[in-house]
Amino acid sequence: MINLNINEEKLKKVIKRARENNIILPTFEQMKNPELIPKKIKEKLKNIGLWDINSYNLFRITWKNEPVKDGGLYDGVNYIEFPPELTGVESRIFAIVGKWFPTGAHKVGATYGCLAPQLVTGQFDPTSSKAVWPSTGNYCRGGAYNSQLLACDSIAILPEGMSKERFDWLKKVAGEVIPTPGTESNVKEIFDKVWELRKTRENITVFNQFEELGNHLWHYEVTGSAMEEVINNEMGEDDRYFGFFATSGSAGTLGAGDYLKDVFPTSKLAVGEALQCPTILSNGFGAHRIEGIGDKHIPWIHNVKNTDMAVAVDDNRTMALLRLFNEKAGRDYLIEKGIPEEFISKLELLGISGIANLVGAIKMAKYYELDANDMLITVLTDSLELYTSRLEEMNEEMGEYTREDAIKDYHQYLKGINTENTLEMGYQERMRVHNLKYYTWVEQQGKSSEELNAQWYDYDNYWGKLHKQAAEIDELIKEFNDRTGLLKEL
Repeated sequence: MINLNINEEKLKKVIKRARENNIILPTFEQMKNPELIPKKIKEKLKNIGLWDINSYNLFRITWKNEPVKDGGLYDGVNYIEFPPELTGVESRIFAIVGKWFPTGAHKVGATYGCLAPQLVTGQFDPTSSKAVWPSTGNYCRGGAYNSQLLACDSIAILPEGMSKERFDWLKKVAGEVIPTPGTESNVKEIFDKVWELRKTRENITVFNQFEELGNHLWHYEVTGSAMEEVINNEMGEDDRYFGFFATSGSAGTLGAGDYLKDVFPTSKLAVGEALQCPTILSNGFGAHRIEGIGDKHIPWIHNVKNTDMAVAVDDNRTMALLRLFNEKAGRDYLIEKGIPEEFISKLELLGISGIANLVGAIKMAKYYELDANDMLITVLTDSLELYTSRLEEMNEEMGEYTREDAIKDYHQYLKGINTENTLEMGYQERMRVHNLKYYTWVEQQGKSSEELNAQWYDYDNYWGKLHKQAAEIDELIKEFNDRTGLLKEL
């Protein structure tokens, strides 16, 4: 459960800071349904850019932003359907699009889900404490951004091998940026840095994406609701919604899978990881290039008992498809092979983990032999916009992308997607994966074995009660806004 006990003394300081900085907080319900956002706030947004450091942009933490860079309001869930000419499967595959969040990635929502409860209860005091955001990339970007919007000092921690775009942007927004050794899967080094900061610095509050239940809850409520809306919009009379695929980084997005299982009880949830770091699949480890996923441990907030399948995706495949989807020779060849030309421009909506999610959804469709009446949904957490430097690096390393490269990548890495490295998880397999949490979280990070067991054996009282906390948090947000008085003064 998220701690919602009130620290009134600190809360008064937070309210004063919010009033001084014109901070009004959106509720979970408003992020799900932007039509509930006050008209006067919408009028303010018409003159504010999507990435601007402006507190009103808290009201753009939603899947329903109008897909424009400046002045947009709301226009339904942003999503795409992949044509079967691209996927090679009959089943319909949809993906909700993260590009149109502030910062260009949906993690800005997850960080709000972690930060807001501590602000409205007074557990985090931005007047005296810094917010620490340990991450493999987009989460610390979202945390630094929300910290700016909420007048908080921030420290971003991420591996030094992450993309240049992440560091360039963070240097402008975060109060402090700390690179740690390694790349995507070197999360232990991030955790070690956090412990070092706890021992050497005063007045810091750590928002660890891998253990913050607010991350899971935000995706359960907001992302899950957005996916439900897409499914209901697209489901025909003879269609069946089958399941949700998402790669696991912090496992926050998998919370949407819990929501979909509650709404559609037969829904399956498949989780992906890098083949080069197959922790779920085979207790494996290793480095890889799919930024945002697969980190040599099982996140505390991964509700493993709800996971039906594990899928490993080869990072060579994702990097080859990044070039095929975005280089001119690749797009020209896709058109030759019958991919609808009007869809080609939408391929830039896929970042590297988005490509991995597409691959995983195709593998899932092939494994279960789904047909044209079956629907799958996945998520594009970010877009090409955050990875253009990776294309430049590959061009420098391998040379200009040619038609011959496109032919090879199309047949080997797109049409060659198969069901290798998939595992349908029964009770004992899920328990095996769940038990891996012990070594990271109980032995290393100070969690209790009692709480670990509660996640598995006391399911309704742990995950079930957590999922009901969004309504409680919304009431606290409303009280907070009432006490600042800013909504009434608009």
